[in-house]
Amino acid sequence: MATLPFLYDISDRTGWFTHEQLADMIAISESTPGPIGVNMATYAGKLTAGYSGAVVATLGLITPSIIIILIIAAFLEAFRKNKYVDSIFYGMRPASTAMITAACLLVAKIVFIQDGRFLNVNWDSVDLAVLLLMFTHSVKFTKKFHPVIWIALSAVIGVIFKY
Repeated sequence: MATLPFLYDISDRTGWFTHEQLADMIAISESTPGPIGVNMATYAGKLTAGYSGAVVATLGLITPSIIIILIIAAFLEAFRKNKYVDSIFYGMRPASTAMITAACLLVAKIVFIQDGRFLNVNWDSVDLAVLLLMFTHSVKFTKKFHPVIWIALSAVIGVIFKY
């Protein structure tokens, strides 16, 4: 989620995908298993260049991370005991929080505001989301349901009621 401002910038500069398509990417990526970043890269690659684009985008995202993790693993003990590295990671927390908050606000803007005014929001969908949120947090027996059950239930309801 912290990379969303970067993705919005790519959308604005390249035109590979619109802000609305990016919102779709977020929704689909959050509802499919796996890391959201990998899911979004795969979706963006498929959207821009088909299946080969999906493979290239996914490999392009995960390969540098794998290489960096392998390098860091070789020096892990030195990093773990270094007070400067620990301080740097501690200092990065507020920046990460701010980037995620900015991404959330950008997504909310796409969903609710266009041209400085509120869109015709599908309040039935909002009501359903609030109802599901209440069930997942307030109704005792539903708190034990696995998240996959809620995702599947939401998908079925969305298909049935055409949300």
